[in-house]
Amino acid sequence: MTDVLLLALLLVAVAIGWWLGRRERRATAPSSRSSTLARDYFVGLNYLLNDQQDRAIETFIGALEVNSDTIETHITLGNLFRTRDEADRAVKVHQNLLARPTLSDEQGDRVQLELARDFLQLGLFDRAERLLHALIKDSQSGEHRHAARQLLVKLLEREGEYQQALDVAQPTLVKESDDVRRAAAHWLCEIAEQQRHSASPVLARRHLKQALSTDRQCVRANLLLADMALETAQYRQAIRLLQRIPEQDKSFVPTLLEPLGRAYRLLDDERGLIHALESLREIAPYTSVITMLAETLRRQHGDPEASLALLTSELERSPSLGGVDYLIRLYLQQEGGHDNPRIELLQRHTHTLLKARPRHRCQRCGFSGEPLLWRCPRCHSWGTTKPITGIEGE
Repeated sequence: MTDVLLLALLLVAVAIGWWLGRRERRATAPSSRSSTLARDYFVGLNYLLNDQQDRAIETFIGALEVNSDTIETHITLGNLFRTRDEADRAVKVHQNLLARPTLSDEQGDRVQLELARDFLQLGLFDRAERLLHALIKDSQSGEHRHAARQLLVKLLEREGEYQQALDVAQPTLVKESDDVRRAAAHWLCEIAEQQRHSASPVLARRHLKQALSTDRQCVRANLLLADMALETAQYRQAIRLLQRIPEQDKSFVPTLLEPLGRAYRLLDDERGLIHALESLREIAPYTSVITMLAETLRRQHGDPEASLALLTSELERSPSLGGVDYLIRLYLQQEGGHDNPRIELLQRHTHTLLKARPRHRCQRCGFSGEPLLWRCPRCHSWGTTKPITGIEGE
């Protein structure tokens, strides 16, 4: 499709140039430029009719003279080359434009912006970064400065320069875009994780609190703060932090269960854990909450009957594969051992199905997998991946 559009654009542009040349030609002296343009036009058409599109494109570009009337056409041609994954050609077109002294300041800024995009696609990040910094500093156009800032943030993010990305994005881009605000909170979490591993817990906590002030819905920040509290034996603090997560996003309740259970067990507070799980069950009656509550009740009372009754009633209301798997395990325990080959076979099948299922899915592009990835590897969005719920999930 882009090939057809590119050739059509070139054809129209050269045809207009030829017509303008003929109209402005003096009657007493035929224009050599006009005749050259006509010849190149028909040579390009010949290549096109012989299905030699690349040669046709090169011929049309050579025939299209750079002037104030064709600058927009050249910019569009360069962009079309880039969309065809031919950024090297786009660079040639845009650099050729920049060499022209007739460009206005606005046109020059626009061409530099497109050239930076070409360099980004080619992986020439240093060149792109220099152009974008210059545009942000010197451009008289607020629109071009804004676009350059957006591109520079993406470049710095791609290179893992999260603090620099924050410096460029704050405060304007963070305030005006939900995606940038959410991403900025995750950049702060990335910085905090680096500091945590480099033995700077104070700085890590500071950046995590900054992440929460940037985006109150940043579940990751509370999870990291709770994990750090567990490491320093501040178990009650960890519980308080984890209990904030359902208010941020209840779909992350399955993610907080493991550290929550660990905190209560370290406090030797089974009754507190049961109470916390019952509260979570009211908010988010997911399979993992129900099975953890059933298992905690079984440990406390030493009798699977209460767990069986709880799980059976919940499965009738909201069936799930994980719930069935745990129910089979309880039946086997109730029978006093693994002496029922049919039930054991059924449990092997449920185990296989549970292992094969994805546990998390990106809400933007649908990418799914086992681990919780804070940045989707397909669409590169931050904070859009969540636990899967429903019959095959929680």
